Amino acid sequence: MSLERGTVHPLIETVINLTAGAAGGVACVLSGQPFDTVKVKMQTFPTMYRGFVDCSLRTYRQDGLHGLYQGTMPALLANVAENAVLFACYGFCQQLTRRLFGLESVSKLSSAWSIVRDIMKTEGPQGLFQGLTSTWLREVPGYFFFFGGYEISRTFFTKPGMSKDELDAALLVVSGGIGGAFFWLAVYPIDSVKSRIQVLSMSGKQAGFLVSFINILRTEGVTALYCGLTPTVVRAFPSNGALFLAYELTRRALSDQVAAI
Repeated sequence: MSLERGTVHPLIETVINLTAGAAGGVACVLSGQPFDTVKVKMQTFPTMYRGFVDCSLRTYRQDGLHGLYQGTMPALLANVAENAVLFACYGFCQQLTRRLFGLESVSKLSSAWSIVRDIMKTEGPQGLFQGLTSTWLREVPGYFFFFGGYEISRTFFTKPGMSKDELDAALLVVSGGIGGAFFWLAVYPIDSVKSRIQVLSMSGKQAGFLVSFINILRTEGVTALYCGLTPTVVRAFPSNGALFLAYELTRRALSDQVAAI
């Protein structure tokens, strides 16, 4: 039987989550890199391609399979590091939530929502985004929907009397895909502006988030902010499904090894 979360030393659980997150990062990149390549091209050059299929075919014809996997190595390095830290924090926040509210399972979401309501009442909406840079503006709400979508999906698929840790691989993949889709549907316009800023900075043109956002709206319209959304959402299912599946299976295997010691 899998070791339940919260029954091992916090340091050991952090190491387990770090390792499982790194494994998830590898799975995410290998399964989703072609879609990510197409997404970036469509965001950067919104008028060059007719759509997802056109961009994919033209990239493949010009550069072959290598063109779709261009940039895989830096993406691997970045995703392994990012997801290792991300899932270590994810596990830590779960531990903290259980201790603060005396929960045996993080599926009880009422406490989290009560915290959000309290912040909204005392500080207003800006209290949830205080002091954020343009990157944080994407990451903070994005990961709220990312993990929220994943946990809500797992809760939905868990039958009465079962633990969420007992879900099979197929349901973990679906839950991870839903979490990934929630993330991008919530923050895609912000990501489009961020990608445009990064490309312009490489050519020596510097512009802030707000200036770039207004400029895109004025010159290209609202649709430019959603250019490339289709491949991104399509990518979200296999890549984030693979991410969470690799994370959960690695975490369970390591937890079982620790329990056997």
